[in-house]
Amino acid sequence: MQDLETIEIETGDQPTAAVIWLHGLGASGHDFEPVVPELGLPADARVRFIFPHAPELPVTINGGMTMPAWYDIKAMDIDRVVDTEQLRASAEAVGKLVQQEIERGIPARNIIIAGFSQGGAVAYELGLSYPERLGGILALSTYFATADSVQRSEANAEIPISVYHGTFDPIVPEALGVRSVETLKGMGYDPSYQTFPMEHSVCLEEVVDIGRFIRRHVL
Repeated sequence: MQDLETIEIETGDQPTAAVIWLHGLGASGHDFEPVVPELGLPADARVRFIFPHAPELPVTINGGMTMPAWYDIKAMDIDRVVDTEQLRASAEAVGKLVQQEIERGIPARNIIIAGFSQGGAVAYELGLSYPERLGGILALSTYFATADSVQRSEANAEIPISVYHGTFDPIVPEALGVRSVETLKGMGYDPSYQTFPMEHSVCLEEVVDIGRFIRRHVL
């Protein structure tokens, strides 16, 4: 996979922390740009937000139409039949962005991987397998697509994980969020789980809590 194109927003000079935030199917890195001012971060916080654009891929469930996608979804049943090879390739590409931030002076422990929907599945794969301790995983309205195959890293055995889901989500049913949390707990992780009365989206209360997560773990 080619290197990912990204959008960057910095809340201060010489950032000391980074959040790499992955969008959902058919969207772009611009989707979550407006969230940054709503996070309630301290005025002196120096965080670099990185919003990658997914590559253009044909997506089976959309009639093979080419669109921004982290991987192909082959069937929309409750188990989500996905192209795990493409998902891992996307995780590897995002891993290059993590390495880039480390080379720019931000320690791995100060880097959070966030993802919405498809992006969240990539965030799980990367965050749990990355060889250096990361700052945390934010999983928004998503599912743990590679639970049976992820090569877990001992360095991230205790990584903070916060999972959010809409109770009226018609795209990724809340049952998938619950299953992800149960699976993570069965693996020995300690994820937090919050729901909101919304569909397949984000809400202000959720965004504010994400801001708290960022302050608690990397600032």
